[in-house]
Amino acid sequence: MPSPDIDFLLALADVADAETLPRFRNGAGVDNKLVAAFDPVTEADRAAELAIVSAIRGRYPEHAVLGEEYGLTGEGDRLWVIDPIDGTRAFIAGVPVWGTLVGYCEAGIARLGLMSQPFTGERFIADTDAAWLEHGGRRQRLAVRRTEELAAATLFTTTPRLFTGEALRRFEALESQARLTRFGVDCYAFCMLAAGHADLVVETGLKPYDIVALVPIIERAGGVITNFAGDRPEAGGDIVASATPVLHRQALDILNG
Repeated sequence: MPSPDIDFLLALADVADAETLPRFRNGAGVDNKLVAAFDPVTEADRAAELAIVSAIRGRYPEHAVLGEEYGLTGEGDRLWVIDPIDGTRAFIAGVPVWGTLVGYCEAGIARLGLMSQPFTGERFIADTDAAWLEHGGRRQRLAVRRTEELAAATLFTTTPRLFTGEALRRFEALESQARLTRFGVDCYAFCMLAAGHADLVVETGLKPYDIVALVPIIERAGGVITNFAGDRPEAGGDIVASATPVLHRQALDILNG
């Protein structure tokens, strides 16, 4: 069986888009996964994950799969990690900054990644050599910009409200030095960094399915992505992605106090 490649990622995007796009902005029902807070899940989340898993099982039945909605099946060093809709809150609010995330790992390292945004028709993809944007029938290679000063940097985070106490103080110290800060675009922020439109993305409390697909996209575009300790990011947690190593070091120094 040939190894997974970009063509297979694009096939997975097709099956996911067929489930998510028809349900976007159509008033589909929303369930809450929590009792004391709001953690939404939609029919589109569940249907897209099942469709992706089915396609993977059909091609690579020996691979393990971890999805946000249905958990882990299988075992071994070859693992697919799926977030059927990263940015479900944006999805239910009708804002097209959500995306389907599919990552592929070997021995714990993310090798391939896909972010599909079907409403805009954008697919951000990475293999072991490069990262690409497919849009409008064209494939364009992604490259980060070479920002090395915080004063020139555009910074993304989902919301500062996810930081508390000393972590919030440190994030605000980083934000105060950045040129521009924008909030609330989830996985789209990482793709804008890879495409050269932003310079820093800082997030806290991520799960593997929130980040694995995005790791190869950032790295193959020339960026840097780690947890706050400077280690590999595949396990999630507190994550920073940067356009350049110099900028990354500056951000880590501030975020770690």
